[in-house]
Amino acid sequence: MREINIALLGFGTVGRGVAEVIRRNGKIIEDQIDCKLRITHVLVRNTEKYRDLDILKDVVVTDDFNCVIDAAPEIIIEVMGGIHPAKEYIFEALNHRINVVSANKDLVALFGPEIMHTATENKVNFSCEASVAGGIPILKPLHDSLAANQIESIIGIVNGTTNFILSDMDDSGVSYSDALRVAQKKGYAEADPTNDVCGYDAARKLAILASIGFRANVTFDDVLVEGTEKISQKDIQYASEMNYTIKLLAVAMRQENGIALNVYPAFVPRSHPLASVKGSYNAIYVTGNIVEDVMFYGRGAGSLPTASAVMGDVISTAKHILNHSTGTEMMLTETKRIPFYSSLKLKNAYYFRLLVDDMTGVLSQIAAAYADNNISIREVVQKSRIEDAAELMIITEETPRENIIHVEKALQVLPCMRQVANIIRVMDDGKR
Repeated sequence: MREINIALLGFGTVGRGVAEVIRRNGKIIEDQIDCKLRITHVLVRNTEKYRDLDILKDVVVTDDFNCVIDAAPEIIIEVMGGIHPAKEYIFEALNHRINVVSANKDLVALFGPEIMHTATENKVNFSCEASVAGGIPILKPLHDSLAANQIESIIGIVNGTTNFILSDMDDSGVSYSDALRVAQKKGYAEADPTNDVCGYDAARKLAILASIGFRANVTFDDVLVEGTEKISQKDIQYASEMNYTIKLLAVAMRQENGIALNVYPAFVPRSHPLASVKGSYNAIYVTGNIVEDVMFYGRGAGSLPTASAVMGDVISTAKHILNHSTGTEMMLTETKRIPFYSSLKLKNAYYFRLLVDDMTGVLSQIAAAYADNNISIREVVQKSRIEDAAELMIITEETPRENIIHVEKALQVLPCMRQVANIIRVMDDGKR
């Protein structure tokens, strides 16, 4: 039987998962493609740590990338993460006409089109399904299955760490800090969770999704990002009282004059499909002008789910190798820069939580600030009193983001204002 040799760059959580998939389901894969996939080399920093692993029996474990290149594998799987040296390794592999499969969202979000052009020039494949949403197949469906559509919007819960934290706060009534500690204990959050809770991880994934969905060159720098750091148990409680849940959303919207790309926390109606996405699960809700609404749901991370996506790319690449057709079906090869619609112009309803002096005339001062900035108020509720202060919850009608920025500044200088505690977008059914 024909064999295809594979080298793994990195042997952490995902690398081990890839080896386990080949060990566990190798016969299933062979029956599908009439070919045997064999890991011949693994590149790691500390070779001694991995030499005695049974799953790497008969595999060359090395810390020298030149050893990998000299072995001329037909497929390299990059699961190291980070920009350097992964970027250099990938470009060198492609220029040596070696097919590459990667799970590296950081790299793809910044250099995806350049990487894929290099692959095309060398007539090899570069695939990256696992770079977004772990085990959920989304990039190929966006590129192929939905190709007849003009994609109108992509709304995703694509970060398992923040979704676990917000779900735990909603379900258990715990504080943000306690939910974060639980996420870290369970391995869903890093010791330094900045990349996740500040929204940067979701922004990188959105850049990749938007590049494919809108067939344009979109990078991480094009995404406006807000994180979840200011979400409190009070916000979760007040959202629940109004039949909402709070989610960190990655949102790409087609507008008349361009596309808008944002990551932000939002009140999501419990009737919306995304509201039911709990724990570390991810989901991407796509609207096309022909298909209308479709949602992709599943494990957004983890060893085997992510390895499943990696191996899907490996099997597809193996088929191309066997059919002598590598380098012919690339995603992210568009170089055009389409117009970007200012996120300041996007309209949403907004939730405000304010701490104010508990005295006569406060509501008239606040109402005047909103009116002066052309914002209509839908609802005002006094939630609690704390000594001489009152906590107000205000929901606005839909208004442009720039008006919200102006009214926040106006509110902060009011004599009655103690604190603008939080401002969060409110998603309506069927709307952003």
